[in-house]
Amino acid sequence: MSEAGARNIPEVSSVPEPSGARDFDFLIGEWLVHNRRLKERLKGSNSWIEFEATLDVRKVLDGCGNIDHYKTIRDGRYFEGMSIRIFNPSMKQWSIYWVDSWNCVLETPVAGGFKNGVGEFLAEDTFEGKKILMRFLWSDIMPNSARWEQAFSEDCGRTWETNWIMEFVRRATPAP
Repeated sequence: MSEAGARNIPEVSSVPEPSGARDFDFLIGEWLVHNRRLKERLKGSNSWIEFEATLDVRKVLDGCGNIDHYKTIRDGRYFEGMSIRIFNPSMKQWSIYWVDSWNCVLETPVAGGFKNGVGEFLAEDTFEGKKILMRFLWSDIMPNSARWEQAFSEDCGRTWETNWIMEFVRRATPAP
């Protein structure tokens, strides 16, 4: 039974649900990224590290996915990462996977979608041996800018510590 049916609210079949497969089309292209990352996570830190990065995002799988390539110098070392985003049309949700050059491990995916212009993606994970919830938020999405945040929760989502913020600005396309 659908959620609407469970609350005795009639379903409206004449209004199609958005597919969601184009939710990340705003991100396709090349970006400059300003990063703010907490120096220490889940330790009450207010000390942030700031650094610049680049991001290149391309569609894959006939448009139902995309891959990005992230590059920066962090803590004095070259750092390269890759996100893989896949849309599941039957579940109407995205799964986002991450792997980077320091760990070389495909991380636990976050899953979710967009509502009212904000994307929220969650996963159960561990951090320094503790069970946590991890959340990605996409917001302030405009044609040439966007914002991404990562947060951890140690109390099943009652409170969140934002530990990484990225501000995206689209790279200018050179004139032909």
